[in-house]
Amino acid sequence: MEEKDTIRRIREELFAMQDADYREFHSKLIPNIAPERIIGVRTPQLRKYAKQLAKTEEASVFLEELPHYYYEENNLHGFLLEQVKDFDACIAQWNRFLPFVDNWATCDMPSPKVFGKHLPGLLTQLRLWMDTGETYTVRFAIGMLMRFYLDDAFSPEYPALVAAVESDEYYVNMMVAWYFATALAKQWEAVIPYIEERRLAQWRHNKAIQKAVESSRITPEQKSYLRGLRWK
Repeated sequence: MEEKDTIRRIREELFAMQDADYREFHSKLIPNIAPERIIGVRTPQLRKYAKQLAKTEEASVFLEELPHYYYEENNLHGFLLEQVKDFDACIAQWNRFLPFVDNWATCDMPSPKVFGKHLPGLLTQLRLWMDTGETYTVRFAIGMLMRFYLDDAFSPEYPALVAAVESDEYYVNMMVAWYFATALAKQWEAVIPYIEERRLAQWRHNKAIQKAVESSRITPEQKSYLRGLRWK
């Protein structure tokens, strides 16, 4: 099947799943994406379709097609990469794709399963991504640190890596805050000094406290203590 035919057929499948009301609602959540680039496909449907598509030759053709035009095509790309079982191949594919990621949702939703089986190698790659200075590449790296390295694989050097990220970008700073809020829930003793000693910039500091206080994983006592540490 020719490449153009494959892309057209996949696009037709996406439009067949279109929900106009959802499109209108979701477009407000990603204001930096033009509404005409949003089809309006609900995430569970898109994930289900990605699992079906992954078993076909068309998936390989689609993954070679960059950049994509539609928001859902980018999300489909990420969901297909979730299912790549070879670690090196998965990293190579993400290195191709990340420069084209242009919004927080496409960045945050994928969670490649193979990453969790190769944590030492992944950490090396995350450091490289965090050094790129590219908004969504950096955000993706921090998100992976949050997802895979806050439980048994945790080390005190990891919050230090995140705190050291320099950026004026809202979507990077929001992910830094989200990381520390989650880290407070999972690694309180190791992470609370970052708040007590104000090691984060003021906006990051206060946003991390806000998100932690909103979390059901933080105890009432911890929430009360954090409220007293807000940077006024």
